[in-house]
Amino acid sequence: MTASTLLATAVLVATDTAVPIALTSGGNPLEHSLRAQYHLTPPADWLSDPQRPIYAGGKYHLYYLHSDQNNGHGGWRHATTTDGVVFKDEGIAIAKGPDFPVWTGSGVVDTNNTAGFGAGAVVVLATQPTGGNRFDQEQYLYYSTDNGHTFTAYGPPVISNPDGSDWFRDPKIEWDPVANRWIAVIGRLQSAVFYTSPDLKNWTYRTTFSYTTPNIGGFECPDLFRIKADDGTWHWVFGASMQGDYSGLQNTFAYWTGSWNGTAFSPDAADPRWLDWGRDWYAAVTWPNQAAPDTSRFATAWMNNWQYAPRAVPTDDTDGYNGQMSVTREINLAKDGSVYELRSRPIPALDGIVTKTITPANVTVNNGAVELGYHGTAYQLDVDVSWSSVTNVGVSVGQSADKTRQTNIGIFGGNKLYVDRAKSDQPNYTFGQWQKSESTIPATTSAHLRILVDRGSVEVFLDNGETVHSNTVYFRPGDAGVSLYADGGSATFANIAVKEFRDTTTAPTRRRRGRGSRARRTRRAGRRRAPRSGPARPRAG
Repeated sequence: MTASTLLATAVLVATDTAVPIALTSGGNPLEHSLRAQYHLTPPADWLSDPQRPIYAGGKYHLYYLHSDQNNGHGGWRHATTTDGVVFKDEGIAIAKGPDFPVWTGSGVVDTNNTAGFGAGAVVVLATQPTGGNRFDQEQYLYYSTDNGHTFTAYGPPVISNPDGSDWFRDPKIEWDPVANRWIAVIGRLQSAVFYTSPDLKNWTYRTTFSYTTPNIGGFECPDLFRIKADDGTWHWVFGASMQGDYSGLQNTFAYWTGSWNGTAFSPDAADPRWLDWGRDWYAAVTWPNQAAPDTSRFATAWMNNWQYAPRAVPTDDTDGYNGQMSVTREINLAKDGSVYELRSRPIPALDGIVTKTITPANVTVNNGAVELGYHGTAYQLDVDVSWSSVTNVGVSVGQSADKTRQTNIGIFGGNKLYVDRAKSDQPNYTFGQWQKSESTIPATTSAHLRILVDRGSVEVFLDNGETVHSNTVYFRPGDAGVSLYADGGSATFANIAVKEFRDTTTAPTRRRRGRGSRARRTRRAGRRRAPRSGPARPRAG
């Protein structure tokens, strides 16, 4: 039986039969898996940027960057899903060549055979550094005639690097139904460039979209799509994963609503909105919901941040992998006064993996903390919180028995939503200065919190999904308690519901690494992006 067959047929993470290993230097018992239970993780090794899924053969096909070295060169690994929740590993779809990695891009189903590879062929554009030179990033074409399982390289670049820049990457392809041709948007430093093509092979540069003040860095993994809002009007949305930390903002997905005239994107407003305010929602992709493609899209992102991504994490030691995707969310475009904004909610198909629903009684907390009486590591917690006068109110998750470890999700001063993971940090895998995420919200005395907790992450959706915070967290085995808190007054926690999720993992075995192994792995890993210096965060060769 091949390795790929094993991966496809395994259902749960199997433990090794060897004698249990002592604590690592990170303090995590190796006999306890920390693998995420209901988030997509790689069977082993390094996972990063997702590639926008395509729908073919009755399934969504998601690809992601994968390497056998942390932050090393690699190719595209393939996973399929019918519901956006349970994924089946399909092995490597596009492998790297010698000193010739495959970086981020996107694929489309060429229904009308515009490229000539056959009606329904899957056509991909992906960035590769020609000759292994990271300053020669160019766009290469691959095609598949078996629903995206195997790919053939077309040949030389179809979009050449115009100026030798190491910021010319991550092409996203979209169909323009008015002009009847393809669009490709490619990320650059503080800008994105638009190309058009009749056949996915021959591309013409059209325009550049720039955003320089405040400085939020380069446009990585840009996205462009058309969607119908809740008032029935059509809009174009353009966005990208940005490095907002240059200007005290988050490193997540910024977007503009606007219009596309066939050659250029015109935003409705000068400054972007943000689809996530957490620390770990990068390289995001969106794709049509096949059940309602005009009004609904799905989205996911790599749960990491380039401030600390190129290093080992606890699951390197306990489970032999590094990286996970966010939970799939559904996004819709809503009109709010005179503006349009994307709103998010966890994909409804999560209800299909619920094993138990617990509904604790309402709780009133007066200037202190009260244990909820629930312990778990893979669940969704919904709660309505209301107060008249408090300074700080929220929920602690991942709480240790002695209360020294926990992650706090709360609202401060009635207008600041935050996730503070400082007390869940681990010295050997620290997030450093990036412990807390925070966003300003309209002043309020009530809120609905939907909190998704997995073994290594916390995702928070506020009210109707206007604000979301996604963060990885370094929980230890036993960090499973939940408490409710209020400072400076009284708060009521009502309509509490906890949904426990089954384990959707498809990795075949626990691959442990000892202390020396983890250290060697980190030292030898090639950096895909070099340390930041000045305005650029280049991708390293």
